[in-house]
Amino acid sequence: MITKIVITGISGRMGKRIASLALQEETFRILGAVEDKGHPDIGRPLEEIVGVCCSDIKISDDLAGAAKGADVIIDFTSAPSTLSNLDIAQKLNLPIVIGTTGLTEEDLRAVKKASGSIPVLFSSNMSMGVNLLFRVAPEIANALGKDYDIEIVEAHHSRKKDSPSGTAKKLAELIAEAKGKRLKDIAVYGREGDVGRRPKGQLGIHSVRAGDIVGDHTVVYAGDNERIEITHRAHSRDVFAQGALRAARFLADKSPGLYDMQDVIGGI
Repeated sequence: MITKIVITGISGRMGKRIASLALQEETFRILGAVEDKGHPDIGRPLEEIVGVCCSDIKISDDLAGAAKGADVIIDFTSAPSTLSNLDIAQKLNLPIVIGTTGLTEEDLRAVKKASGSIPVLFSSNMSMGVNLLFRVAPEIANALGKDYDIEIVEAHHSRKKDSPSGTAKKLAELIAEAKGKRLKDIAVYGREGDVGRRPKGQLGIHSVRAGDIVGDHTVVYAGDNERIEITHRAHSRDVFAQGALRAARFLADKSPGLYDMQDVIGGI
């Protein structure tokens, strides 16, 4: 079965990789490739952008027109563009996969509201490995109990705009929930100066921005006599692009609702 997709943010790093992989898969067909109005790539051939032959698609700034006949929209853009694309998806009654990071609480409420009328899959990270980490990290925190300190360290390339990463925030939220706490009551984002002794139950979240790091996430559980560290390292953006395509295939025939990658990976 062929899944017909439209990719927004096509000129971005993720948009290019999703398109490149989709063009090499017989089970996907790209019907449209979209960028913001005024973008210099508007009108250029898709294959020129992604470096993979062959496609007769040209980059467009008209999502509604590009999405005619599509099964799913895949959106990796920015918060304002995502909300605009989400509105168009609702008008077209089309499922949408959202991988945009840096969404505010208000943005997330808009995503949830839209899922009442169309299928929406939102995930801060499309990697299979990271989504398994989402499962085990809170379980470990719960099993170890209050005598272990927990810190999260994430590292990304120097061009990433939001901090901490959406993945780090998701990990922190899941761990806080497992401990029966609200994240805002226990989180500390970096430390500087004479901050005093580390309070029990505090959850530290730290960000590194350097070079071309694709994405590293480490959860540290430290007791008096031992330390457990779980790390996920993305070697290339293809792991996220593959996950996005897998999510699109999953979402294409779903009923309205809010889904995430846990739904995609199922009982694994």
